[in-house]
Amino acid sequence: MTRLMVIGAHAGDAEVTCGGLIAKYSKQGFKPVIVHMTLGEKGHPRLSAEEYAVQKRMEAERAAEVLGAKPVYLPYEDGRIPVNDEVKMALCDLIREYRPDVLITHWRGSIHKDHRSTYLDVRDAVFYASLPAFKRKLPPHRVKAIYFAENWEDPYGFKPQVYVDIGEEFEVWRRAASMYSFARGETGFPYVEYYTCLFRLRGIEAGFRYAQALMMPPAQRRIRVKWLPVS
Repeated sequence: MTRLMVIGAHAGDAEVTCGGLIAKYSKQGFKPVIVHMTLGEKGHPRLSAEEYAVQKRMEAERAAEVLGAKPVYLPYEDGRIPVNDEVKMALCDLIREYRPDVLITHWRGSIHKDHRSTYLDVRDAVFYASLPAFKRKLPPHRVKAIYFAENWEDPYGFKPQVYVDIGEEFEVWRRAASMYSFARGETGFPYVEYYTCLFRLRGIEAGFRYAQALMMPPAQRRIRVKWLPVS
């Protein structure tokens, strides 16, 4: 059984970019974990941050239920995710608690500060989680494989290397992503429609109906898979 953790800067990032994969892995019987660094509470043109935070949390709960995932919330502020050892150790503790084999997060080449910060925090958290010398409440755990999700805000230097078939999970992804008002386009950008087209494009490239493309830390050849390699 392969355990999956997806870490997003804002509630909705993981579900919109990786919802098909999350649904795919929930079928294994293990509940994938979605970590929200922030709720993304400052992104609504009409609601206050406080009002939107309440809405985003409700949307996150509903999306996680559709995907068969467990949502976990960290207490950081939208637009101001720190890059420091406090954050890295909080993520380290979550990695040790849920012990994922596969971890997916943001690529560093982003136009969004929070996405870049999340990349840096996750990179070091994975390292800290693996080392026995970092004494925490829980024993160390080594993540076997790290991938970066394809995100329209993280385009610089992103090269698709792994194509995962999400044809059977596509409608589940669309239903889960649509739980978020922003994904439906209510804050300006039509996320669901954009990613519908993107997943179809990646599917055509890989010979699937729909596919999610990922990048790995080291440069490797393009592969097409039904399941993510974990070593």
